[in-house]
Amino acid sequence: MNKRQKLIPLNKLNLTDRFLFEEVMEDPLAQQEALGIILGRDVPLLTQNEAEKELRISPEARSVRLDISLLEPGIPDYSQLNESYLIMITPFDLFGCGKYRYTFRAVCEEEPGCILEDGATRIFLNTRGANDDKVPQELAEFLHYVEHTTDEAAEHAGSERIRRIHDRVRKVRNSEEVGVKYMQAWEEKYYEKEEARHEGVKEGRKEALTDLLKKKLEKGKSVEEIAEALEESEETIRGLMKELGVQVI
Repeated sequence: MNKRQKLIPLNKLNLTDRFLFEEVMEDPLAQQEALGIILGRDVPLLTQNEAEKELRISPEARSVRLDISLLEPGIPDYSQLNESYLIMITPFDLFGCGKYRYTFRAVCEEEPGCILEDGATRIFLNTRGANDDKVPQELAEFLHYVEHTTDEAAEHAGSERIRRIHDRVRKVRNSEEVGVKYMQAWEEKYYEKEEARHEGVKEGRKEALTDLLKKKLEKGKSVEEIAEALEESEETIRGLMKELGVQVI
């Protein structure tokens, strides 16, 4: 099978794809529009800072984001911290309650009415929510658009902000430079998966070979006989026996 058959064209990706989402949100204006929809208020643009870093041990691994919250020395008051938000968008209902948005803040277990005012808020957005009457129409349209990032979805949305985000999406999709970057990222991911698959096959074959070796040893077979029966070299058989702690004479 041609491996390229598995490649989804860049112009067919939805914003649920990490590559497209990251490319689109590299534009500060697209970020501003998306945050405005999610938070329900205009979000002013800020200068890029270096307080946040992303650590990833491989392209497939989940990332860990580190953010530094700064307070002046001698001010142990969490209320002085800037507000911070962790926002996740999923194409499924993580909590199973049918809502578009789930908002969490730190609450004391012993005293539910006691909220930790540290300015930290976690928002989980579900593209398949069902409580349309409980959220702004713009948010529901945006989450639908994230999963179905098409010209039609953008045109039918009543939100100018969604249309402006879609303008950025079209620029990304039509960019030759981004297209090359997408192909390179896909190739890298493909070869990493292939390498992992081959390693798994190799490991599985070794395990099966070891099991057969044990059975042959139980029957008192010699190294030469085992090698011939398993169609392996005597060197390979001796190596496996050594790993098993079997004395090879």
